[in-house]
Amino acid sequence: MNGIGLVLEGGGMRGVYTAGVLDYLIDYDLYFPYVVGVSAGACNATSYISRQRGRNKKVTIGYIKDHRYLSYRNLLREKSMFGMDFIFNQLPNVLEPFDFPAFYSSEQRFAIGTTDAVTGETVYYTKHDLMENTSTILRASSSLPFISQPVVFEGRTLFDGGLVDPIPIKQSIKDGNERHVIILTKEKGYRKSPFKQKWFAKSVYPKYNGLVDALVNRSQIYNESLEIVDELEKQGKALVIRPSSPMMVSRVEKNADKLQLLYELGYDDAERSLTKFDEWAEEESRMIKL
Repeated sequence: MNGIGLVLEGGGMRGVYTAGVLDYLIDYDLYFPYVVGVSAGACNATSYISRQRGRNKKVTIGYIKDHRYLSYRNLLREKSMFGMDFIFNQLPNVLEPFDFPAFYSSEQRFAIGTTDAVTGETVYYTKHDLMENTSTILRASSSLPFISQPVVFEGRTLFDGGLVDPIPIKQSIKDGNERHVIILTKEKGYRKSPFKQKWFAKSVYPKYNGLVDALVNRSQIYNESLEIVDELEKQGKALVIRPSSPMMVSRVEKNADKLQLLYELGYDDAERSLTKFDEWAEEESRMIKL
């Protein structure tokens, strides 16, 4: 599977869909040599790389009722609806142990996207460069404006990577992949609506013009990314797995039943796509031989 990149969109709690897809890939021993993700997509990628089937489901659906994971209480106490220390410290180190040795020893390349709040540019970090700092960048990539605090790393103030590169297909191409398996968290035909609260963003983040511009341009960037995905799919260069039916699940969804259904949909959609992947991979092999 050389030359194939696995591209993971974010989406907050909608990332449970991606968790279902990745568990299916683990069940069928499908591991791609290159993985790129932003926000929840990047977080889900870690348990896929460490070969911990079911762990993503445990740390999302399993703890969704725990106020330490997601609550307005966190927002008041920590200025973040998501309990970042709980998610990136207590869960992986104590409650649902993450296999750090397996993750770091994996030969899979892994790129994580973040947004520089000052410049508004996308900044990517790789697992092999970060090593023990990977958790810090995962936290940065998951820090949504207004409901999370930024992460300062190596002199940069970083927010959610999905703001300026919501579907990191360009990064996969830049890193040398000719074909891509893309996991999206919204159904086909979805398009993002424009952000109309620039005045509010400027009042909250007066020092971060790059972040404000990213928020204003976010819908255009997202919709343009979808156009690229659609074109690659038409050309046979991308296999896209996306929700086969609309699911009313928000970024901060706390309904465990809805999240369970979304996880199951991800698993089922991946299963339906397996035949397509086999045909697609065979076609790639044939083209290479020609």
